Amino acid sequence: MKQSFVYILKCSDGSYYTGVTSNLSARMFKHNSGFYPDCFTFNRRPLELVFYCEFTDINLAIEKEKQIKKWSRAKKEALINDDFDELVNLAKKSFGK
Repeated sequence: MKQSFVYILKCSDGSYYTGVTSNLSARMFKHNSGFYPDCFTFNRRPLELVFYCEFTDINLAIEKEKQIKKWSRAKKEALINDDFDELVNLAKKSFGK
């Protein structure tokens, strides 16, 4: 099975970019070299890889990438920092009475 990666980059402006790829080192090179001039990261270089995880199922990797892209900055930072307790707490919603 082919390996896939979901990754998070920290951009020079402090924002985060989440992506999916089958070749992490090649994708990092393309991001940092400005290979894609229309990409979100083009004007936000240099970039730092702050998180990645491996998948053997590309469909699951794409699903997780889409999920993470919807997360708040705080929740992404909890994932980046391996703060899984905080990650769970940030997933809870509080509803007013």
